[in-house]
Amino acid sequence: MTSYGKSLEITLFLFFLLVAPRVLAQAGPPFQTDDPTPVDPGHYEFYVFGTIDGTPAELDPVGPAFEFNWGAVPNIQVHVIFPFGAVLPSNNPAYRPGGTGPSAFGVTDTELGVKYGFIKQTKHRPQIGSFTMFELPTGSYTKGLGVGRAWYKLPIWAEKEFGPWSLVGGAGYAVVPQKQYRNYFYGGYLVKRTVSERLELSAEVFSHAREGFAAAQTEASTLLDAGGYYHFKTPGLQLLFAYGHSIAGQTENYGYLGLYKTWGKDKDADQKAPADANFAGHWQTSGLP
Repeated sequence: MTSYGKSLEITLFLFFLLVAPRVLAQAGPPFQTDDPTPVDPGHYEFYVFGTIDGTPAELDPVGPAFEFNWGAVPNIQVHVIFPFGAVLPSNNPAYRPGGTGPSAFGVTDTELGVKYGFIKQTKHRPQIGSFTMFELPTGSYTKGLGVGRAWYKLPIWAEKEFGPWSLVGGAGYAVVPQKQYRNYFYGGYLVKRTVSERLELSAEVFSHAREGFAAAQTEASTLLDAGGYYHFKTPGLQLLFAYGHSIAGQTENYGYLGLYKTWGKDKDADQKAPADANFAGHWQTSGLP
């Protein structure tokens, strides 16, 4: 991670810890920054989406991909993503040994996760929680569609809101026990604004360290992403969209487009905004974002 990214993360972290009043938070898809708020017990979320993440070494589109989240018990959310994707190396000698090999498409690594909200938000403190992810080696390692071994993401996220504004942020560490990959830090901070009954807009700063020569992200990068959520008239149905570009470190592009549906036991469940994410979940090592 660049010194620019580290200083920016520290500044934003101190800022959102000082803000006060509480409202409902949201992060995760379509952004790379996640949040610590689990889905309510007995409620469900479903996404169908596609992402794009690329550097000069390699382009890694994902899609179609399917995400499901379940509020299993109070303060606990169970999460799964089953993705298809592609790996498109540039085969440019300038980026060797990374970015080499044939292109491929198929199933990529499956993501399982558990989100645990262990500190609830109050007037004077943010909500804090973990979102541990387990990446299962369902993608072909020989084709570059998967890491070939189980790997993990271990983040801590926090959120604080005031009026129509939301601040969400945190950091994590990925453990990738495979040759040509490496363990790496990542983190991000997101600001959201409710514009109208149907539209919410957000922007985030997201940083990651270099992820290894087998990934597209062969060097550290800091990105600025913008996008939002459009609420359809159908209860609980939303269009999610985001696009971003690096502002420091390795050149990198990020994009997300998806449909989201939520439902649950109570009559207000379909009105709730998406509470989680990943990729991370929606970006990942593996040769894929």
